[in-house]
Amino acid sequence: MNTYYADMHIHIGRTLSGRAVKITGAKTLTLSNIISHARDKKGLNMAGIIDCHSPEVLAELEDLVSRGEIEQHPDGGLMYGGLCIIPGSELEISSDVTSAPVHVLCFLPSLREMRIFSEWLLGHLKNIHLSSQRVYVSGRTLQEKTKELGGLFIPAHIFTPFKSLYGKGVKCSLTEVFDPGLIDAVELGLSSDTFMADSIKELHGYTFLTNSDAHSLAKIAREYQEVRTAETSFKEFALALKGEGGRGIAANYGLDPLLGKYHKTVCASCLAPFPAEASICPSCGHARFVRGVADRIAELGSHDREKPERPPYIHQVPLEFIPGLGKKTLENLLNHFGTEMDILHSVPYEALKEVVPDRTAELILKARSGSLKVAAGGGGRYGKILHGE
Repeated sequence: MNTYYADMHIHIGRTLSGRAVKITGAKTLTLSNIISHARDKKGLNMAGIIDCHSPEVLAELEDLVSRGEIEQHPDGGLMYGGLCIIPGSELEISSDVTSAPVHVLCFLPSLREMRIFSEWLLGHLKNIHLSSQRVYVSGRTLQEKTKELGGLFIPAHIFTPFKSLYGKGVKCSLTEVFDPGLIDAVELGLSSDTFMADSIKELHGYTFLTNSDAHSLAKIAREYQEVRTAETSFKEFALALKGEGGRGIAANYGLDPLLGKYHKTVCASCLAPFPAEASICPSCGHARFVRGVADRIAELGSHDREKPERPPYIHQVPLEFIPGLGKKTLENLLNHFGTEMDILHSVPYEALKEVVPDRTAELILKARSGSLKVAAGGGGRYGKILHGE
């Protein structure tokens, strides 16, 4: 078996014609930019592009295949040199028991199945061209359609306060929203980690994924996993999620949850910490708050000390979070050492010091080990690395 780096949640910002797909995505987040950046700058081996149902994105992929720039793998997936693209779609459903929206990821083996899926979606949503659209079917119906086409079904960023399985307004049981037997894995999101998620017992049987949910090129691979498979393909990835034949997730690399945008509970107005016992914000008197992921998990979790055996979850800080490491310095590092994966995982300290100041090299090593000190984020604002650490 081999190990590969995989980020399975990357958005398309604009199509080749300039049409918006993910409205909040950067204009530079085009298909061609994504696949070259993911492979050549970030050093990924597998990328889930989750807006492939959009007709212009689908047509662009089909055109790249017809021109020989991308090849369809016989076991599923699209090969762009050393990068395996897994076509997917992020969609929004309403919980069967509440009106709260829940985002999910549906991955399909090939462009043929994605074309069928896209045409099916036409009858169940309002705008086929956009990402993360509300699908007017139940969660179970969407699961069944995904499975009918040989796909993978994964609830997305399951703890974020908005539009997630355990978010605001959603019942606490997974079984009230989905068929638990048709879930292939769950995506944790930026404000939680394995230890926190395993407080919820009904998640113990599922593989955990850590993905970037990138809305810009820079955010690609801010979270990712090391996948152990024979090669990169849709089939091999599916086997890794099941843990079959020696395949599996070898490690999860994610932000320290404190860096996530929704880790702590804060005032919805001024973003100051909002104590659990308070009825109004002590700082500004506002009565509304945004419940943090840490507090939400504490509400839902059990005190059961038994936890499943999991791959290591490594708190890793993306290079863009490191104080003093600007765009020019990062480009210099990439020119010397290849990709961000190389810099984060393997370039020796002495080699780093030849390119960047000693202090920056030390911070990169601490980022690699997850030992940087962090101030918690909340209410849509990222946490930050404390200067001087």
